[in-house]
Amino acid sequence: MGLDCIQFCGSECGEIVQKTFEHPLDLAADEVAVRVTHSGLCGTDLHFLKTDMVLGHEAIGIVHSIGSDVSLVQVGDRVGWGYPNWTCGRCDWCLRGEDNYCPNWKIYGVSDLDQGSLSTMAVRKEQWLFKIPENMSSEDAAPLMCGGSTVWTPLVHHVRPYHRVGIVGIGGLGHLAIQFAAKMGVEVVVFSATVSKRDEALQLGAKEFYVTKDVDDYSTLGTTKQLDRLLICTSAKLNLGLFYPLLSPQAMIIPLTASDGELTVPYFQTIRNGFSITGSVIATRFMQKEALEFAARNGVHVIAEKFPMTLDGVKGAMARLKDGKMRYRAVLSWDY
Repeated sequence: MGLDCIQFCGSECGEIVQKTFEHPLDLAADEVAVRVTHSGLCGTDLHFLKTDMVLGHEAIGIVHSIGSDVSLVQVGDRVGWGYPNWTCGRCDWCLRGEDNYCPNWKIYGVSDLDQGSLSTMAVRKEQWLFKIPENMSSEDAAPLMCGGSTVWTPLVHHVRPYHRVGIVGIGGLGHLAIQFAAKMGVEVVVFSATVSKRDEALQLGAKEFYVTKDVDDYSTLGTTKQLDRLLICTSAKLNLGLFYPLLSPQAMIIPLTASDGELTVPYFQTIRNGFSITGSVIATRFMQKEALEFAARNGVHVIAEKFPMTLDGVKGAMARLKDGKMRYRAVLSWDY
């Protein structure tokens, strides 16, 4: 006998369906059964609507039971998880502490398709579970398990306190990037197609705000000083060459949203100015832990719309996310 659980899954036709699943009570030695309480939604979830799998990978829940070798968490702990569920621990990337690049990892959408955060229960490997700080709400914590770690990682790796950092787009990623960067002491400059977001961007910590809609020459925006780093936090396809007049020599451009298509930039200007374009993925285990603790310590909060963890709630949240109407993350919960 197992536990009867509810799961919200993708399907071949793209329709979200509700399933009932009997969760086995026997766990592998390194496994943890988590009773899900909250789940964030990420743009990546949209890519798997036509896959027969449990959706969701920004989870917060309570430890229900643990395997015989589990020592990092206990029954009753509040924990979170994100994209990965397992890394090998033996490859060069794992051995040098960059387990987020493990070529053997098991991740959302590729493996463990019967385990996701849009459910009542999920089984996860101990190594990629994270305790949630006591002073952090589950509504804040859920989106930090993927969206938050996506912007945190490049800020820690590539940004110094004396840099001017441009953030393109105020959405699920951008509003978190502004807060993390500002709390780090960085001078934040925001670019948005929507003038209505100016006050909000400044309240979140931005020092400057520029509207790019219908502007063909960004050198006319009137920025006060060149930018050292540029984080692309919008899913809209951009002509990155438009930003080149705003960048300092050896500036770095960091695209962060998962998108299809080709990335093209002006060839000679890239070489002449020493610009670099750097990819970045989610945080390592160490950096994920640090991101949660930094956010809790410095008051980084998620602006989110809340939905019940029901079939109608999941469908409604997905529809708003797909239509680009979410402001700025979605959080679903069983105790809505």
